[in-house]
Amino acid sequence: MLFVISTLGEEKMGERLQGKTALVTGSGQNIGRAVAELFAAEGASVIVNGSSNRDNVDAVVNAICDVGGKAHGVMADVSDPSQWQVMLAEAEEVFGTVDILVNNVGVRHRMAFEEITPEMWQQVINTNLSSCFYGSRLVLPKMREKKWGRIINMSGYDGFFGQFYERAANVTAKAGMHGLSKAIAREYGVHEVTANTIAVGAIDTKRDQKHYAHVDIDQVFKNLSIKHPGHVNDIAEAALYLAADSGKFVTGQVIHVNGGEYMV
Repeated sequence: MLFVISTLGEEKMGERLQGKTALVTGSGQNIGRAVAELFAAEGASVIVNGSSNRDNVDAVVNAICDVGGKAHGVMADVSDPSQWQVMLAEAEEVFGTVDILVNNVGVRHRMAFEEITPEMWQQVINTNLSSCFYGSRLVLPKMREKKWGRIINMSGYDGFFGQFYERAANVTAKAGMHGLSKAIAREYGVHEVTANTIAVGAIDTKRDQKHYAHVDIDQVFKNLSIKHPGHVNDIAEAALYLAADSGKFVTGQVIHVNGGEYMV
């Protein structure tokens, strides 16, 4: 007897997130924007978040709405738990409870270990790691009640391989993000809630180059099995796989999207 299993189940392209509400932090540009736009294209109502550039957030909302999608922008600093509460309240008022949370915000300061002050350390931890906890603890109760939910934490390969110099705070936070994913996955799997991590590799994005002056880009490309940087859409597609029913049996895992630079 031949069994044929569809990876998409009953899902149809363009409807894979129909009826779901997604909140994507740091979605005014780069990877966050790509995730927000792809999720909207697959039927999700999307909360677009930024903390400092309202024009960027509005541009993403307009781009989604102009093609018939549903999006709403909310400005909030995710390193502040009180601003999470305000953002979630607005999200629920506009679209209802959040079904999919993508924790995408991150800062990547370059600083020698002995120059890191406690204040600088805490700022990176609060932004990159604690923000994932703040958001998750607020959305998980409703996910548990609905027996459906997705938490996706955008980490980086430096959190797994520690290959960058002078990034102690970021390496620690990025590693901790996957630890949090595993803890949530273990506790909430019984409620049909998944939690996973995407470890982002060499992706072509707009970034503050002063934090990358020590990186030999040519050498990075030589280390890739696929000899060019990835595109933000590569990360968005991985997030869609985890967010849709295609990822319903995947939890506590990390997907490395890095062109084969590092293999595990």
